Amino acid sequence: YVREKTKTGVDMRVGVHTGTVLGGVLGQKRWQYDVWSTDVTVANKMEAGGIPGRVHISQSTMDCLKGEFDVEPGDGGSRCDYLEEKGIETYLIIASKPEVKKIATQNGLNGSALPNGAPVSSKSSSPALIETKEPNGSAHSSGSMSEKPEEQDAQADNPSFPNPRRRLRLQDLADRVVDASEDEHELNQLLNEALLERESAQVVKKRNTFLLSMRFMDPEMETRYSVEKEKQSGAAFSCSCVVLLCTALVEILIDPWLMTNYVTFVVGEILLLILTICSLAAIFPRAFPKKLVAFSTWIDRTRWARNTWAMLAIFILVMANVVDMLSCLQYYTGPGNATAGMETEGGCLENPKYYNYVAVLSLIATIMLVQVSHMVKLTLMLLVAGAVATINLYAWRPIFDEYDHKRFREHDLPMVALEKMQGFTPRLNGTDRLPLVPSKYSMTAMVFLMMLSFYYFSRHVEKLARTLFLWKIEVHDQKERVYEMRRWNEALVTNMLPEHVARHFLGSKKRDEELYSQTYDEIGVMFASLPNFADFYTEESINNGGIECLRFLNEIISDFDSLLDNPKFRVITKIKTIGSTYMAASGVTPDVNTNGFASSNKEDKSERERWQHLADLADFALAMKDTLTNINNQSFNNFMLRIGMNKGGVLAGVIGARKPHYDIWGNTVNVASRMESTGVMGNIQRGLAEKLHERAKGQKSRQWQFPGNSAATQATMAILGEKSLDERRPPASHSRVLLPTHCSPRVEELGPGRW
Repeated sequence: YVREKTKTGVDMRVGVHTGTVLGGVLGQKRWQYDVWSTDVTVANKMEAGGIPGRVHISQSTMDCLKGEFDVEPGDGGSRCDYLEEKGIETYLIIASKPEVKKIATQNGLNGSALPNGAPVSSKSSSPALIETKEPNGSAHSSGSMSEKPEEQDAQADNPSFPNPRRRLRLQDLADRVVDASEDEHELNQLLNEALLERESAQVVKKRNTFLLSMRFMDPEMETRYSVEKEKQSGAAFSCSCVVLLCTALVEILIDPWLMTNYVTFVVGEILLLILTICSLAAIFPRAFPKKLVAFSTWIDRTRWARNTWAMLAIFILVMANVVDMLSCLQYYTGPGNATAGMETEGGCLENPKYYNYVAVLSLIATIMLVQVSHMVKLTLMLLVAGAVATINLYAWRPIFDEYDHKRFREHDLPMVALEKMQGFTPRLNGTDRLPLVPSKYSMTAMVFLMMLSFYYFSRHVEKLARTLFLWKIEVHDQKERVYEMRRWNEALVTNMLPEHVARHFLGSKKRDEELYSQTYDEIGVMFASLPNFADFYTEESINNGGIECLRFLNEIISDFDSLLDNPKFRVITKIKTIGSTYMAASGVTPDVNTNGFASSNKEDKSERERWQHLADLADFALAMKDTLTNINNQSFNNFMLRIGMNKGGVLAGVIGARKPHYDIWGNTVNVASRMESTGVMGNIQRGLAEKLHERAKGQKSRQWQFPGNSAATQATMAILGEKSLDERRPPASHSRVLLPTHCSPRVEELGPGRW
C-alpha cells in the first residue's frame, strides 16, 4: 500500500526471535516503555541480518510456530557476525499454509446434507439477516431463524411486537410511531425523576445522616455544612420587617383606635431593622463600617449566634402579636356587655380570627430563615403556635364564644346544645347556643395544622439543601481529582514529549490523524553509549535475572537526565534511550531554533550565536563523562562513554497514535550515530569539514577518518576537553583567533576553546 501511494520501492526488514525479556521504564525524562535481555539483542540482530521484504525468524520462534508457516533456510550468519558467532539457526518465512476448512457438526448434521443424504439448500438454511439500528446507534442483525418459537408466539400476541408478516397500512404505522415517541418522552421524564430521587436518597444515606435531625454523623461534615451559608441569606431577616409591617396594617384596619398597635409596630420594626442591618452588613461590606461587617460575618459563621439571631427576630414578631391580642381584652367586659361601639364599629371583638391569621404570617417568617436548621424552625414555630393556642383557649375564650354567638345567630347556622358537648348549659342572653365546633378550637387547630405543613416544607427544604451541599462537595472533590489527574497527565505528556511539543497537543483539540512535524536547519545531535555495559549485563540469579543490572543502568541514565535540569543545558533536549545509548539534540527548542519556528530569524543572529547550542551540547557531553566517572568511583566499576556528535538539518516529529514518540530523522542523525559506533571509548567524536578543520588547527584535538554511509570517508575530530589558560591565549601574531564557524561567543572570547 505504501509503495503504491508513494511510488517508491520502500520495503521492510523484519526479524523475530522468541525468548524472555525485562520490561520497564528507564530514566527521569522522556519515558518510554522498553524491553531488555539477551533475547532482545538476538531479535535486533535478526533484523540486521535479514533480507528486505522478508520475515527472518530464529530457531526458537520456529519451534513455537509448530509448522503454521512454510519456511526456508535463512542463512543469517552469512549476513551477521553475531548470529554466526552464537550459532543461531535462522529461517525465512515463505507464506502461511492454507487453512483447512473445518465443517462444524452438531447432532449428526453438517452444513451440506441431512441424515438421509438430501442436500440442504443454502437459500433455505440461511435466514435473511436484517440490519437494524438500536436507539443508542449500535447496529445488530436479526433473523427469523435465530429466534425461539416461544419468543415468536409471544411477539405475535403482544401488540408491542407485531407480527412481521402482517401488512400494516401507512397511517397505522405513522400513528404507532407518534404514540411510541410520546410514550418514550414520558418514560424518559419519569426515569429522570426517579433517578434524581434515588440519587438524592443515596447521597444523603451515603453520608450517614440521623433520621430525625438529618444531621451528619461525621462531625467534620456537619461543621462544614453549618459554616456554609446561602448566598445573601441575611436578607431573610428583612422578611421579618415585612411581616411586622403587614401585621400592623391588618391590626390597624381592624381597630384603628387601639394605640397598642402603633407602639408595638414602631418598637418591633426598630428592633427588627437593627437585626436586619447587622445581618446585611456581611452581604454589602462596602456600605457598612468594618466593625459591623466583621460582627455580621461572625454571626453568619457561628452556628449558635445565627440561631440566636433568628430566635430574636421571631420572638419580636410573636411578642408584638401577643401584646396586641392581650391589649384587646380591655374592650371586653363580659358576655353581652361589650360596648355598643364595638358592635357597630368593629374591632378585635368583631374579627378575632384575623389575629390568628397574623400568627400564620409569623410562621411564614420563620420558614424564611434559611440559615437555621429545621429543628430550630420547629422550636420557633412551636413557640408561635403555643402562644396563640394559649391565648385562644384561655385569655380569648369568652371573646371567641361571643364571636360564635353573634356570627352564628346572624347566619342562622346549625347549633348544638353545649350541655351535650361539655355537660353544662351556659346561657348567652337566655337560650342561645354555641356552634358545633367553637372557633377557639378550629382556629387553634388551623394554626397547628399550618405549623405542621410549614415544618414539613422546612424539613424538605433542608433535605434538599443538604443534598445540594453534598453534591457540591462531590463536584468539588471531582474537580480536584480532575485537576490532579490533568496535572499528572500533563506532567506525563511533558515527560514523554518536549515541552513545546506537549503544548502543541495540549493547547488545542487535535484529531488522531493530525501529525506534528518540524524541520530544523541547524541543530546538533549526540549519541552517547556504554559499550562495556553489555559485558556487565548478565541474567544470572545473583543479579535477579538481570534486574539489578538494569537498576544500575537506570541510576546512570537518571543522573544524566538530572544534568538537563541545569539552566546551562536548557537548550539540550533528550530524544530517547536505545538500550544503553543516550540520544540528545540541541537547537530544537523554540528559543534557539532559527528556521522560522522561533521568535527571530537566523539572519538576525551572528554565526556564533546561531551555533552556541553546539558548545552547550559539547559541555553536556563532557558533564556526562564527569558524572559517569563519579559513578565509577562510587560503584567500583569502569564504565566508559563513547560519544558521537554531528550538526546539520533534521526533520522532527511525533509518530504513533497509541504510544506517541518524539524523534528526529535525517542524514545528520545517521552520521551522528556512525560517529558514536566508530568512535573510541572515552572520547567524543564529531564531524568536521575539511575547510573548518584547516581553520581550527592548533586546537586540543586529534583527527582521523571513519567510513561514512557511502564509500567516501569523512574527516572527524575528537573533543578532549577544555584547554589550559596558556593554550587558550591567542597567538601574538594575530589580533583575533580564527575559529570554526560553529563556535560560541564564550569560546571565541577565550580563544580556540574546546574544539
